[in-house]
Amino acid sequence: MKTFELSGVIRSDYGKKAAKAARKADYVPCNLYGLGDNITFCVKQDEVRRLIYTPDTMAVALTIGDTKKMAVVKELQFHPLTDRLLHIDFLEVNEQKPVTVEIPVQLTGHAEGVKAGGKLSLEMRKLKVNGIYTAIPDRVVVDVTELGLGKKLAVADVKMEEGLRLMNVKDACVAQVKATRASAAAAAEA
Repeated sequence: MKTFELSGVIRSDYGKKAAKAARKADYVPCNLYGLGDNITFCVKQDEVRRLIYTPDTMAVALTIGDTKKMAVVKELQFHPLTDRLLHIDFLEVNEQKPVTVEIPVQLTGHAEGVKAGGKLSLEMRKLKVNGIYTAIPDRVVVDVTELGLGKKLAVADVKMEEGLRLMNVKDACVAQVKATRASAAAAAEA
């Protein structure tokens, strides 16, 4: 997992008024939950943009005043109309306690069903992975070469490294090859 450096300023005021004033000054209100005391702070909107708008899952090295902590993004809140970032919740991590994060799925290979005229469909863009944050990969790479026409790849079929567990439902479909009209007509002729 990649590491992202982020610095913040401790918030002295709490509540809606203080959060609204922070947003007006181009700051994003944040909370850090986890191992010790909860910390309420703000970060600059421009600094956090590269952390939020990326497909990668990153560990965050937070510097809040004089305190340094490692964390992962737990939850993001966006404005419903403007899509402006309103709030971030971070979860403090260490190398002894496992954490659950969502990481993106990347498909590799050329499926057999696609060669037969089907269409490959990625049903789950992210999977929940539980483990020590240093062992969690940037992406879950899934090989779909053996996937035939009308077949699906379930969460139970995805292989993970030692010490990592998938937290999604085992029967959930990650990817599948759907039959198209052209492939159905070709199968009917044969």
